Amino acid sequence: MSKKTVCIVGSGNWGSAIARIVGTNILDNPDTFHSRVNMYMYEEKYEGRKLTEVVNEMHENVKYLPGFKLPENVVAMPDLAEASKTADILIFVLPHQFVRGTCKAMQEHVKDTALAVSLIKGFDKDAEGNILMISKLIEDWLKIDCCVLSGANLAQEVAEEQFCESTLGVKKPEQGELLKMLFEKPFFRTSVVMDVETIEMCGALKNVVAIGAGIVDGMGLGHNTKAAVLRLGLMEMVAFGELFIKGCKEDTFFESCGIADLVATCHGGRNRLLGETVVKSDKTIRELEKDILRGQSFQGPLVAKEVYHTLSQKNLLERFPMFTAIYRICEREMDPREFIDCLRNHPEHI
Repeated sequence: MSKKTVCIVGSGNWGSAIARIVGTNILDNPDTFHSRVNMYMYEEKYEGRKLTEVVNEMHENVKYLPGFKLPENVVAMPDLAEASKTADILIFVLPHQFVRGTCKAMQEHVKDTALAVSLIKGFDKDAEGNILMISKLIEDWLKIDCCVLSGANLAQEVAEEQFCESTLGVKKPEQGELLKMLFEKPFFRTSVVMDVETIEMCGALKNVVAIGAGIVDGMGLGHNTKAAVLRLGLMEMVAFGELFIKGCKEDTFFESCGIADLVATCHGGRNRLLGETVVKSDKTIRELEKDILRGQSFQGPLVAKEVYHTLSQKNLLERFPMFTAIYRICEREMDPREFIDCLRNHPEHI
């Protein structure tokens, strides 16, 4: 087997955290991988200099993951086509709203034998306005297979090498063998599951539920109420999967990508923080992004919007009261303090 070249498409905090794992694993497997890892980075200014230059000089993403060194074989590049054109494995780790434009810019340069893997937690829409998985979007644009990696993987804790689990969704067993070699560490254990779309759906929807958990925190309520949010949120996730994911497997919800990621995000993720802040502030989501995330995006409100419109088209809003309420709260159409009524009157209790 010829050596594989790897490119990481994206370089925020999660992209930089995974680059630390991928970079060292590649060096540990020189018979399987070429040593250099191109990391596409949207060019920005940092203290008057180009961010890519600072990152390559200091071997650290000083803006989005400060304090953690990147392996020296990881090279930040501002030219997407140049970074990706020789890649055999393309690791997508960027906000889901930028995937379509990114793939459009890449499609003439990508190898037709390449393999993609998405670490993105979100949805897109097809021409009819229906939910479209990011892996399917990547496949449609680039004409290559796309696997997924998702789990209870908060970027800061992964960078700190705290133990965690993750779930690899693949279409062929040999893809799982290759990608497991690329991602697994003693502190980052990966399980391989042949259920790409359910894994991906869990990664998107848990961010919506996490906003609900944050709303509970913002109101000063306790563990019992948050537990109800997690349980009812998981029930809505399962129901959504049964309706919209062909071949959805219930067992997948018990992998790290499902219940574990839901618990972690509802206690420590940025979308939980957003929910808490929405209660305490009257600012818009966009204003809160600027205040809290230094230019990055909250994924939960975008997913909530896409889910809401899909459910609305199908006349299913009443079946998913939590998803509906969270969307309306993010749009400032509903007082966050009314959120508990949606829990109290949830159809699961009838």
